[in-house]
Amino acid sequence: MSVDGDARWLDWVTRQFESIAGDDKEIDIDEFKTALKVKESFFAERFFALFDSDGSSTISLDELLKALDLLIHGSETDKLKFLFQVYDVDGSGSIDPDELRTVLKSCLRESAISLPEEKLDDLTLALFESADKDRSGAITFEELKAELENFPEVMENLTISAANWLKPPDLDQKKRQAPRYLTRAYWHNNSRKLLFLCSYACLNLLLFLGAMLQHRQGGGWYMVAKGCGQCLNFNCTFVMVLMLRRFLTWLRATWVVRVLPLDQNILLHQIVGYAILGFTLVHTTAHIFNFVQLSESREFSLWEYLLTTRPGIGWVKGTASVTGVVLQVVICLMVLCSSTFVRRSGHFEIFYWSHLSYVWVWSLLMVHCANFWKWFVVPGLLFLLEKIVGIAVSRMGGLYIVEVNLLPSKVTHLVIKRPQFFHFKPGDYVYINIPVIAKYEWHPFTISSAPEQSDTLWLHVRSMGQWTNRLYEYFRQPESQAVSSKRLSTSLRKHRQLLKAQEELFSSAGCNGAVASTEDDSVELMMYRQNSSCSDVAPPSTPGCGVPAGPPEDDLGPAERGEAPPLREVSVKFGDNHRFCNIKCYVDGPYGTPTRQIFASEHAVLIGAGIGITPFASILQSIMYRYRRRKQNCPNCKYSWCENIKDSEMKLRKVDFIWINRDQKSFEWFVSLLTKLEMDQADEEPEGRFLEMHMYMTSALSKNDMKAIGLQMALDLLAKKEKRDSITGLRTRTQPGRPEWAKVFQKVSEENKGKVHVFYCGSPALAKVIKAQCEHFSFNFYKENF
Repeated sequence: MSVDGDARWLDWVTRQFESIAGDDKEIDIDEFKTALKVKESFFAERFFALFDSDGSSTISLDELLKALDLLIHGSETDKLKFLFQVYDVDGSGSIDPDELRTVLKSCLRESAISLPEEKLDDLTLALFESADKDRSGAITFEELKAELENFPEVMENLTISAANWLKPPDLDQKKRQAPRYLTRAYWHNNSRKLLFLCSYACLNLLLFLGAMLQHRQGGGWYMVAKGCGQCLNFNCTFVMVLMLRRFLTWLRATWVVRVLPLDQNILLHQIVGYAILGFTLVHTTAHIFNFVQLSESREFSLWEYLLTTRPGIGWVKGTASVTGVVLQVVICLMVLCSSTFVRRSGHFEIFYWSHLSYVWVWSLLMVHCANFWKWFVVPGLLFLLEKIVGIAVSRMGGLYIVEVNLLPSKVTHLVIKRPQFFHFKPGDYVYINIPVIAKYEWHPFTISSAPEQSDTLWLHVRSMGQWTNRLYEYFRQPESQAVSSKRLSTSLRKHRQLLKAQEELFSSAGCNGAVASTEDDSVELMMYRQNSSCSDVAPPSTPGCGVPAGPPEDDLGPAERGEAPPLREVSVKFGDNHRFCNIKCYVDGPYGTPTRQIFASEHAVLIGAGIGITPFASILQSIMYRYRRRKQNCPNCKYSWCENIKDSEMKLRKVDFIWINRDQKSFEWFVSLLTKLEMDQADEEPEGRFLEMHMYMTSALSKNDMKAIGLQMALDLLAKKEKRDSITGLRTRTQPGRPEWAKVFQKVSEENKGKVHVFYCGSPALAKVIKAQCEHFSFNFYKENF
């Protein structure tokens, strides 16, 4: 902080203290906890005890400012001594294992991390044994200082977060910068969209002026009404074109995708929708003023012009005014029900059913305007053709949900029998209808399985609205009425027969299958490829994680992949969270998304926030299938590598995958898949790893928080020792807090692996932050949305 910043900060702290302290000018432990807003009282009590220099059980303003000045402006040694005193609970001048365990346990609670007691013991011993250099059974200040020097990033962040707790928010705000819409980078990265919008605006202007000049004999208000009417003829058909999903998916495979912003069709659809609302309001208002003038000079009143057919305005029995009023009401309701606060507040059905009134809008427009049919005929035929094809495809063959897994945070994992004619690209999405949940409702979800997985389709559905909550609750019931007992018995019998056949294969191969019981009383039968040693096994599952079975291996033969037959995993689980079933469903799709661009990229950065990982689950699996085809093995040794060859299928040279989750449980959704991806890259590549994974847990205390320093050191040490992260069980270390995007993209830029394309799926708020950083580094940005 600058001198002026220090002065303002001091003034702010003084005012805050006075508002908390009250008349006695001192604060006690309860007031201190309230001020710090800490989850775990251990650290508040330790801080309070150290700030209370006179031992009066209260803190005065002078004591508080003196302590904070030490934390902010003190030397590195002063800060380390304060940290040591926090860990030295009994004040003995050294830290014993029990004290360290108490601190780490409090750190875990503060970070919302749940680990078994045995794992906490391992963390404690890892840090204690590393710091206790002389093996005296206690850590001295000098030993703690020496240990911290092995973690330079920790030393950099020892500005102790106590100051951040009391720092006014406006001091952290950066200086006001020019709006990003005026920057050169923004115009460069959004050139297609901006050019399209300019062309769209010019076309509307030309239509407006042309119609006005054509009807100039009718007066000013009449000219405005006709100009807006002509624009409405165009926009009410163009808004439909932007939602021809099959047509746009086909266009994505052509050169048109390099010219038109097809990946932003939803945004353009919304813009055109608001334009329709604006034109209808102006159109209606202009006609009202025109009718006011006519009512003064003719025999009909204003209300007769507006609400009756007596004036005879319109080409179908004088119904133009009446249909115009109805159209105005319907369009306003459609826009209102399409608002973000309606769709995101768990009322998707309101948006869905109100949007179906587009049929009435087009029908009324046919009656309202004599020329509308000329604009409508071609787009209308395309729309009708797409609907017919969609209905035909969705009803072809019998699709059934054959397996369901209920995952943490109310995520429903659906496994659907995949029909032979169903072909899709990684990252595509489908509309699904499940009659037992809602007979007439269709909802879009991203396919989370890879195209190379020919037997089944995966969908991961997060419970966020009425339909998704009904889906989750339906499968959470102990005995679902929709599951036919005969079909379920048949399904279980088939799985048991498959298990029996595999056991026979184990005995003939001379290798025993590993049977492991998990926490949900399920049984997993792991089967390893024939003629392999029993030691060639997957790593054990994450401690405390009830992770569903991973995806089946691809159907490509060993010769096609240039490797030995893969291990195949079959999981049979019987419990409340995993069941086999046969439930009828219908699927419409697939439809393309911006992520189809990924295989044309050289360096792809995939960013998923929460359940936003679903499109990348499919993409990562597909990437690794193609990666295996490139993989070469030395015939004389076990060394393997991947040839860095650009081909027509995949130009990728590097993939960075970033997954951001709020809590630890969310990582269980796809940890099995990510473990397999890590195993595929067990061997180092000449140019570094092809796929790098980065995990972030936002509920965990960040590394610049004093309370987290010991925990992060212990997690790092144990991860190096066990070659595995304690939070997820992956080899990739989970980072606490949120990514520092400037540093992340700076590192990506320095790798020089080719043109960088960033693909994001998650909350709109984070999308804005990432997009701004992409514009700064001149990265192409693609946002996944429906």
